[in-house]
Formats: sequence, structure tokens, C-alpha cells
Amino acid sequence: MFNKTGFSLLIILGIVTHLKAQKYSNEYLSIGVGARAHAMSGAQVASVQDVYANYWNPAGLTAVETPIQIGAMHANLYSGIASYDYLGVVKSLNPSKKSVIGLNIIRLGIDNIPYTLNMVGADGSIDYNKVTQFSAADYAVFMTYAQQYKGLSIGANVKVVRRVIGTFAGAWGFGTDLGIQYQKNNWRFGAMFRDITTTYNAWTATLTEQEKTVFASTNNAIPKSSVEITRPTLLLGTAYQKPLNEQIGFLTELNLELTTDGKRNVLISSNAVSVSPRLGIEADFKKIVFLRAGVGNFQQFKNELDPTKKEWAFQPNMGLGLHLGNIAIDYALTNLGNVAQINYSHIFSLRYNLKPKVRV
Repeated sequence: MFNKTGFSLLIILGIVTHLKAQKYSNEYLSIGVGARAHAMSGAQVASVQDVYANYWNPAGLTAVETPIQIGAMHANLYSGIASYDYLGVVKSLNPSKKSVIGLNIIRLGIDNIPYTLNMVGADGSIDYNKVTQFSAADYAVFMTYAQQYKGLSIGANVKVVRRVIGTFAGAWGFGTDLGIQYQKNNWRFGAMFRDITTTYNAWTATLTEQEKTVFASTNNAIPKSSVEITRPTLLLGTAYQKPLNEQIGFLTELNLELTTDGKRNVLISSNAVSVSPRLGIEADFKKIVFLRAGVGNFQQFKNELDPTKKEWAFQPNMGLGLHLGNIAIDYALTNLGNVAQINYSHIFSLRYNLKPKVRV
């Protein structure tokens, strides 16, 4: 089992991969935000209509009816090794025209990692006082604008990416997302063009001469500054919502994620485009209590007993929601993409509607 000590050299060596890799670039931005979304396996593109649309589909922000809405999420990942946090806010600019702005901040980090490269001296002696700590953290800031035009909602965001691996390497990146939503009776349709302009991360490696010597003595390549590219992804969604009776409502949504960074291990795979489906359902009682479930992340694995055979696996998720007045609390139980092992995470998120004081 991994621990933070084991991550010390592993993360530093991983700089080489970060500087060169093209597929799965900025993959931490594919985790998603909001417990509702995680419970529904990320099937959100057509139905998301709150502050979490900052991430999933900025066009959904036009449905926010309060002057200011705030959202926050926290999760411990990988048996508590990493922490994943989100804070978002959306503000209405013109309620009659349904124009809004939003701001998102995401952080995925592993903190207090022991740094042991300086622990061993040139003569082979070990000095534990030279063991220090560092963090490997990824940040993203989304600035969003959305407006509705004759029933069609359009939104876009500009995102700034900052990735830091201690003092050894860091990267700055910039990209743009574009989203649309349209509603017709009980049907909702959505599309999200993620990294539509292609997102570029400029990495800079800053190892000391002693650190370079350690890399060379252990037969590892010395990291060099480079550029990492995140290629465009298209997400398409269709949702159907209808009340079953006066108290119970029901919503189901199907999303297709189309990636363009090469062949992936997903349900439909090719060198040009790979397609991964997600299905989510949500039932509510008087719009107060919500029950959710979803399935996604279809992957193919070799059979452990017979390696010549392959079998499909998928990731099921579930969750609950409680909405009381201006406050909404949501919970999700999710495996966060690890279908090969049972390593579920508990995710909680909060949404709050901030309304102006009524003057008497």
C-alpha cells in the first residue's frame, strides 16, 4: 500500500512523465465537482443548473435564480493520501436577460510528503535531520460568463492552471471551455466543449546540482522544461425530467464523453476519437430529499484466471441530497475511477443561496 514516504521519490520521478505526456494531461480536472454529480457518475451536461455548472457546463448558470449562490466540496482520495477541494460562486448580473458570472477554484494536493534525497551524504552517512517535506498540488481557477438567448443558454469560461511539485517543478497553463443548454418541455439537451482552444501547460524544472546527481546515480532521466498539451474533449448530454405524481419527481440523464487525445480503454475506442458513456438517475420527494445513482467508467481488463480472455468492468456510484430552504447538502459514495480495486471515497458538498436583506 502506498504511503507518503513512498510518494517522495515517486512524485519527483513523475516529473519526467508530466513534462512529456500528452494523453490524460491535466487529468485532475476530469475528477469533477459536487456530490450530486459524483453520485450520478458525472452525467451533468444537460441537467446541471446551479453553481456547479461553473465546471460541468457554464451554460447551466443561467438557471440560477438567486443574486448570489455559493458552492463548496471536500473529499479525501486514495485512502486519505490526497485531498480534493472546490469553492465556487455565481452572481446574477441581469435577471431579466439571465446573464451571470461565476468563479471556480479547484485544488488537488498531497501535502507533507517526506523529501529524502538529501538524507544520504556523499560518504554514505545518513542524517535524518535533512529530511524535509514538500507538497504536490494542482490548482485551477475558472472565470465564467453565461447568458440566455431566446431559450438557448450559452456559457464560456477561461481557466488558469497552476501545477506545483515542491521546488522541483511547476507549470502554468491556460485554456477555454464552451457550453450550451436547451430545454424543450420535459427534455433537456446540453453540450460541453472542454479545452476547445487546447490547453497548454508550460513546465519548468528547477533541480539543484545535488538533486541532478541523485537522478543520474540512480539511472533516472533528469527532468527538463517542456510544454504539455491537453487536447479538446466534447461532452454531449440528454436528460428527461418528469414528476411521477404531486410529491415524487424523476430525472435521468445520459452523457457521452468524446476524447481526442488517442486510443483509451473505454467502451468505444479508436485512434481518432474514444467514447465513454455515463448514465445517472435522480428521484426526489417534494424537492427536499433526493436519491441518486449512476454508472460509468466502462473499462476492459484481462481475466485473472485466464489472461487470454478479457472482461468488462464499470463503476457504480450512489448518493443522497437534502435541500432545506437556501441550503443544500449532498453526499456521494464513489470509487473515483478505480474500478480494479474497491477504494471508495465519501464526498460532501454544500450549496447556499445568498439573498439580499429585505428593506422594511
